[in-house]
Amino acid sequence: MAAAVDEFEFFLEKEWSDGLPVVTPTEERVQRMLKGTRRDPDEVIGRIPPAMETATVRTIAIHALMAGCKPEYLPVVLGGITLMLREELNLNAVQGTMGSAAPLMIVNGPYAQKIRLNGGRGCFGPGFRANASIGRAIRLMLLNLGGGMTGLGSSTVFSSPLRYTACLTENMEHSPWESLGVSLGYPPEDNVITCAMVDPPKFCFDDASREPGRLLTGIADTMAAMGSLNIHVPRCAVVVVMGPLHAKICANAGMSRADVHRRLRELAGRKVRDLKGGGAWRPERAQKINVDPDDDDCFVPAIKDPRDLQLMVGGGIGPISAVCHGWGGGSLAVHGTYEV
Repeated sequence: MAAAVDEFEFFLEKEWSDGLPVVTPTEERVQRMLKGTRRDPDEVIGRIPPAMETATVRTIAIHALMAGCKPEYLPVVLGGITLMLREELNLNAVQGTMGSAAPLMIVNGPYAQKIRLNGGRGCFGPGFRANASIGRAIRLMLLNLGGGMTGLGSSTVFSSPLRYTACLTENMEHSPWESLGVSLGYPPEDNVITCAMVDPPKFCFDDASREPGRLLTGIADTMAAMGSLNIHVPRCAVVVVMGPLHAKICANAGMSRADVHRRLRELAGRKVRDLKGGGAWRPERAQKINVDPDDDDCFVPAIKDPRDLQLMVGGGIGPISAVCHGWGGGSLAVHGTYEV
């Protein structure tokens, strides 16, 4: 008699996962997952680059199931993958890059609260099913339907933890400002997703600053890191997640979210003489951003277009903020509403 098939080993041996066990997508489970949406299971959402396999509502539901999603998470997964196929995000290029960027999903609106997405303490880490499984569902599709596997469709040198899962919401309970979604022009009752191709967060620890000038100078310095490509390209999405304590220092000084957004753009940058000292500086790159490579006093901003800075409030209560540098090969943040 043949030995019984171990369903978990079967999927791992087929390389149909991210290296972790998946939930076996039986037909019964798939049908239960599809109850999370009113959309036709055969509806085509798009083709996932670079392999360009078709993603339908049903195949997306299968990957959500494999990732450990609940049926009520399915609308967010559908909304996220739809956004990621927009041309300006440049998913095809990021799938094949040497870099480590991943599509970070920032989910705003009442539905994020309903499914208990975490935007507070530990929001970039483990322990929160909605965050972990929604982001993982996206990654499984990028692997299985898009062929973005290391050494095949992907040339990534290091990869990153965000390539397991990258999904969170804001800490609106402790935010002094409107949400990112509202700042982008959506009503508070809309369910909104913002996607940006970013590297893992670099944390800015500051338990000394008591006023915005000093605080924002430190955060801006991290935004303009010489080892990042952000500062050397015409446009690049950057995500800044201000911790609630840091956000309140600014708010208590009378600064709105828009004020902080503007001030960070003003501060984040380097002079040409500094850029020449290390990192990815090249004279030809300077010319592409309309900078004279011989003008040592020229200030080069990290954010060339206001639309490229995504500012939000997240994380727990502590003197820490986070900066996620964007992919420097030509990817812009995208946003939109999704159906629930």
